[in-house]
Amino acid sequence: MAKDRAGTPEGESMRLQKFLSRAGIASRRASEGLMAQGRVKVNGRRVTSPGMSVTPGVDRVEVDGEVVSLEPFRWILLNKPPGTVTTASDPGGRPTVYSLLPEGARSLNYVGRLDMETEGLLILTNDGDALHGLLHPSSEIPREYRARVKGVPPPARLRSMEGGIQLEDGPARPESVRLLRTFPGDEAEISLVLREGRKREVRRIFEAIGHPVITLRRVAFGPQRLGDLPRGKWRELQPEEVRALREAASQ
Repeated sequence: MAKDRAGTPEGESMRLQKFLSRAGIASRRASEGLMAQGRVKVNGRRVTSPGMSVTPGVDRVEVDGEVVSLEPFRWILLNKPPGTVTTASDPGGRPTVYSLLPEGARSLNYVGRLDMETEGLLILTNDGDALHGLLHPSSEIPREYRARVKGVPPPARLRSMEGGIQLEDGPARPESVRLLRTFPGDEAEISLVLREGRKREVRRIFEAIGHPVITLRRVAFGPQRLGDLPRGKWRELQPEEVRALREAASQ
């Protein structure tokens, strides 16, 4: 049987909400919400409730008037440099992570935003199901960061961080905190692992204990590590790396 470019056999149908999730439009639950809002059409007819099946490459699916199709799955690892924003475009004209990618990869979705000055591992994909699984709070995917901070926190303070740090939007509970090394001038590099991705959370944690971040780098997201990929460069993930990320997303 022939296969379409996404690897789905032609003539093999799937639920509409799964199709939209696979296409990276929204999670399956959120796709049902799009239907309820009357924003989804199949073959020119509006679909307002789940249950319909569609056949990739045969049925015409639209969301807000735009045709949705399944592209080949693609996974990219980028070593994001500081000074770039994690967004498709920026009104202020700042460089974006997509400016570092080839033209054909600029429709991919990023897995976990990094703020402008944070560098390191950024995964991008059009595998909607896996993306939503990796980012869902219930998945609790570990994220490892390396922070260079002002001052050298004493061991007792580092241990206390694992018990929870109160922030303005609730407690943050690092899974592990390790002092890696110290530098002249009273600075330190610390490894910190979190299982959530709140806005500027790592920076706010260190500010709360009196050791502001100087530089911050993400070195791991779930099973995927940054490795020796140079700053500002990207590469395609290998099949075994994709397999590990999909397994993490489905847990």
